[in-house]
Amino acid sequence: MSDSVSIQREDFDLTQEVAHLRAGDSRVGAVCSFVGTVRGNGHGQEVSALELEHYPGMTEKAIEKMIAEARARFDIWGARVVHRIGVLGLEDQIVLVAVSSAHRGESFKACEFLMDYLKTQAPFWKKETTPNGSHWVDARVSDDQALLRWGIASQNAS
Repeated sequence: MSDSVSIQREDFDLTQEVAHLRAGDSRVGAVCSFVGTVRGNGHGQEVSALELEHYPGMTEKAIEKMIAEARARFDIWGARVVHRIGVLGLEDQIVLVAVSSAHRGESFKACEFLMDYLKTQAPFWKKETTPNGSHWVDARVSDDQALLRWGIASQNAS
């Protein structure tokens, strides 16, 4: 396996995903993974659910482009991105980014780069449900600043 992207409603199994990323590639000496989950507090408010929407087709292409950029920047063998959509409850898994390489440094950097890129450039929309109702989540300045350290300017946050 080299690179793959899945946008899905169903949950994912981290062990299976990492095993699939490594399978049959004896060059792999390191795999770095990140799993994002629904937390109970968003921007100072209690959150009971998170709803994620995307633009089918466009989202996958945007993430594939991100992976190509990571490959150009870092010496990696493969990347796997799984992003869930739909209504998710507290502690549910939202996103997986896993990267394989010969050495840990490249995997760590590429995984972090892909997450920073995903947070600002992938066409996803998040709606939080709180005791005060539901609201769409705005882009955050901190996410744009994280992307800027990679030399990429984003104008998403206000």
